[in-house]
Amino acid sequence: MAKQYDVLVIGGGPGGYVAAIRAAQLGLSAACIESQSYADAKGEVRLGGTCLNVGCIPSKALLQSSEMYEQAGHGFVMHGIGFDGLKIDVATMMKRKDNIVAQLTSGIRGLFKKNKVTLLSGRGSFVGREDDLWQVEVAGAAGSELVSARHVIVATGSTPRSLPDVAVDNELICDNVGALSFGAVPKRLGVIGAGVIGLELGSVWKRLGAEVTILEALPDFLAAADQAVAKEAWKVFTQKQGLSIHLGVKILKVSRNEAGVAIEYESGDETYTLECDRLIVSVGRVPYTEGLGCDNVGLELDSRGRIAVDGQCRTKLPNVWAVGDVVPGPMLAHKGMEEGVMVAELIAGQAGHIDYDTVPWVMYTHPEIAWVGKTEQQLKREGVAYRVGQIPFAANGRALGQGDTTGFVKMLADAQSDRILGVHIIGNNASELVAEAVVAMEFGASSEDIARICHAHPTLSEAMHEAALAVDKRALHF
Repeated sequence: MAKQYDVLVIGGGPGGYVAAIRAAQLGLSAACIESQSYADAKGEVRLGGTCLNVGCIPSKALLQSSEMYEQAGHGFVMHGIGFDGLKIDVATMMKRKDNIVAQLTSGIRGLFKKNKVTLLSGRGSFVGREDDLWQVEVAGAAGSELVSARHVIVATGSTPRSLPDVAVDNELICDNVGALSFGAVPKRLGVIGAGVIGLELGSVWKRLGAEVTILEALPDFLAAADQAVAKEAWKVFTQKQGLSIHLGVKILKVSRNEAGVAIEYESGDETYTLECDRLIVSVGRVPYTEGLGCDNVGLELDSRGRIAVDGQCRTKLPNVWAVGDVVPGPMLAHKGMEEGVMVAELIAGQAGHIDYDTVPWVMYTHPEIAWVGKTEQQLKREGVAYRVGQIPFAANGRALGQGDTTGFVKMLADAQSDRILGVHIIGNNASELVAEAVVAMEFGASSEDIARICHAHPTLSEAMHEAALAVDKRALHF
């Protein structure tokens, strides 16, 4: 007889493992299927999906290491600290990154055990439905088994988008997986795509000494961000940090040669060739539904290959849900986690909810970029009357003390109600500072509310306070 669960989650990434844990906390019998795409030295499944294994976590570890190297080489001198013989040991840096990943992925196993979530190793695929139970095959290294569940949550994530006729081998031509595992700093690094992954990984290897060239198809830089932030980021990345970024590029051909990789591309009316030792292809990600058995049960996909869901992540099939990168919306780990919690709570009869308008975005470059809500260009397109308050970190005592005053905080508020419509930050710790704006917007706060809150001094958060004051043209320190 097939094992039976109240909730069966297909995929052990952020959305999936969180959904399984929350379901178990609510008294439901829960199991999570995870393939052996990521395995430890013993061959055992590693939970956490792309995010923990080859995405968010390892990239942030390398960003921190490369930032420390950059600071040691160029930033310590202003503090009167100097030394000779600075070098980078890439192997040690990679070992640190791998240890962090191992610690966190094994930690999820511990959370499964603590919350009594069953881990099923293998690939899950829909077989059909009998009575009120969905039948799912779990195909693992030791064979296949059939399990059944009243509710199924699909959380199969995404995979890197590929370019036509460009074969990724993760040696010379890499996606995010290979780019996180270089054995040495390449002398010349090419990157196709100036999105989050391209900029973050390009930044890592630029700080460590690589000559980095980024080719972007879109004519605008960071088009999703507020234009003021994008303009400031362009200036910092190209002029201060020396990243070579080319916009409006059409890739014509990518080929391997004795020297490494050659990328022929078109820009304007001219054709160019970029020679590099290694190439990172980071042109976005696509939903992963291969082998899921969607056709077996009529699980509907949209024109972009995403599982079609409503505003509460329900598919059109009864008791089948989908969360994370495999559904419409931003491909962000924290968005997937919140969807997983929402679905588990809805299944348990609670009022699960997520406000997609207050999901924060973060880029972990240096400086960091973070925002929540509407951009100024969006408000203009929508014809919304608004007021702006913008304060540079150059006016912030803590930023001066830390030796980095790059960037600003920008707040947008409704011209009539003063309700906060968006907050945009570029600067140190932007990823942490944006949380205050998220909380404020979730509670429908006005800029006046933040302006009336006492912020500790001296802190970077005072820039948020001053930006709120600036909405009403009464900033105190700028």
